[in-house]
Amino acid sequence: MADSIAFLGTGGTIAGSASSPQDNLSYTSGQVALGDLLTALPGLTERLGGHGRVVEQVFQEDSKDLDPGHWETLAARVAHFLSDTQVRGVVITHGTDTLEETAYFLARTLPAHLLAAKPVAITCAMRPATSLWPDGPQNLRDAAVLACTHQAHGLMVVCQGQVLDGAQVQKNHPYQLNPFDAGEYGLVAVVEETQLRLLGGWPPPVQACALGLPAGDRAAVTTFPRVEIVFNHNGADGAIVRALCARPLRGDAPVRGIVLAGTGNGTVHRGLQAALREAQSQGIAVVRTTRCARGRVLARADGRGEEFPILALSPVKARIELMLQLAGR
Repeated sequence: MADSIAFLGTGGTIAGSASSPQDNLSYTSGQVALGDLLTALPGLTERLGGHGRVVEQVFQEDSKDLDPGHWETLAARVAHFLSDTQVRGVVITHGTDTLEETAYFLARTLPAHLLAAKPVAITCAMRPATSLWPDGPQNLRDAAVLACTHQAHGLMVVCQGQVLDGAQVQKNHPYQLNPFDAGEYGLVAVVEETQLRLLGGWPPPVQACALGLPAGDRAAVTTFPRVEIVFNHNGADGAIVRALCARPLRGDAPVRGIVLAGTGNGTVHRGLQAALREAQSQGIAVVRTTRCARGRVLARADGRGEEFPILALSPVKARIELMLQLAGR
């Protein structure tokens, strides 16, 4: 039997449905099964180039409604197929809203030796499957091309002919057909018609960021600790941090970590800074990044602000990294 490509569906706009083919906004995500999307996709057999296909609907959700349990489920299925000697690569369909979070989680948690051997291509759409001009079919075909490419490996996002490093990708536009950016070095390749042109190296493995968390900060739990994101802004007095650190109500999980999305180079209002220091004194881990869409926080020569460790990640990815490290992963 020839090697196969594993197609894993999670829902999203690419599987969305609207009452009118002219409606690209008022649709319901995750309505069309992945198997039906693939059956309706012209030219897929040719794109697969003799590879077979395995199709699995892992779940069927709007990506805005995903939680860490969905990440764990998907990661287990991806690892299963990457470990299968009969599988050449994996294609995942996903909603765009939280795709960058799922991509970072997978890049960070999937075994490095599996990602170093085979490609995982996450693809998506900005228009539902019922659209008069859907963008999902082309993205899905391009993802299949990547999954079949000889020597391709690593976790990548495929959208509008671009192949982006999955650990660096970020959604920067609410409705354009190509809403993603991956920074200065995140463009891995382009798909031109049916040909993939590699621009740089395949994505490297993602390692845990050095935070130096004390052993006492790590949660002895089987589920992910609760980590929240707080933005610095004009007049940020720290009240929201004190509310987060108060005794949980109605059985809510206590906050174990806070990500500061600072202004500029990770700067923070004095009122918010005082509240974050109080949180630290209560045993809550605090890290800082920037709310800026591009670039990363650099340490100051005078050491100011160093009480909050820097994470060179976007706020949502910093949240995932802190959750993983607090969970001892």
